[in-house]
Amino acid sequence: MTLAIFDIDGTLVRGGTERRFWGYLLARGRQGPRQILAGAWFLVRYLPRYGVHVAKKNKAYLVGLKTADVAALAADFVAREALPRLAEPVVERLQQHQRAGDTVALLSGTLEPIARALAQHLGVQHVRATVCAERDGRYLAQPPVVHPFGALKVGLAKELATQLGTELNLATAYADSAHDLELLEAVGSPVAVEPDRTLLRTAHTKAWDVIPTDARHEVPRKPGAAERGYM
Repeated sequence: MTLAIFDIDGTLVRGGTERRFWGYLLARGRQGPRQILAGAWFLVRYLPRYGVHVAKKNKAYLVGLKTADVAALAADFVAREALPRLAEPVVERLQQHQRAGDTVALLSGTLEPIARALAQHLGVQHVRATVCAERDGRYLAQPPVVHPFGALKVGLAKELATQLGTELNLATAYADSAHDLELLEAVGSPVAVEPDRTLLRTAHTKAWDVIPTDARHEVPRKPGAAERGYM
């Protein structure tokens, strides 16, 4: 059994999901003064702790919203806005892993309700995504309880591999950002998807497999991916 780990934003889905989800909530009247002020105050309050990554940690725009409502809204958002933006070459890889009997997991910094709705559509059982603070069925304006980002993704991936009875260094991982370098370096088969400049340089240097989802990066792929049946 091989573990195949897929990032979501910029990898499975073109562009980011959470910013679009905020716009989706705004358009449906789920963002009022309370949520907007909470988001702004979060940036001020937690800037000293998180520095340049404070915006990624900011989930305060969910404050006061019922978790059940957000889950339902996330499912509708995914159907309306995320599925049309799926990156077909990456979805093809995911489906090839499934046909080969591999275990597929989504590992992403996007909100867990978004990730789970996408996973359900793709037939993926394992999800590790951002878990936001909540109490009594409503979200709080606090830092997330779990936020898969940078080195934390590696820890979550190791936990998942252990749970599944395999080793992370035998896994395949797909990601688009230099923030995911630690994860990609921890697996046996790293795949850069429409990578940013830093990740593209690393992929070239280390002869990693690269999937260009458009014509901007026509680069040679690492030999062996097609032979393994993942093309």
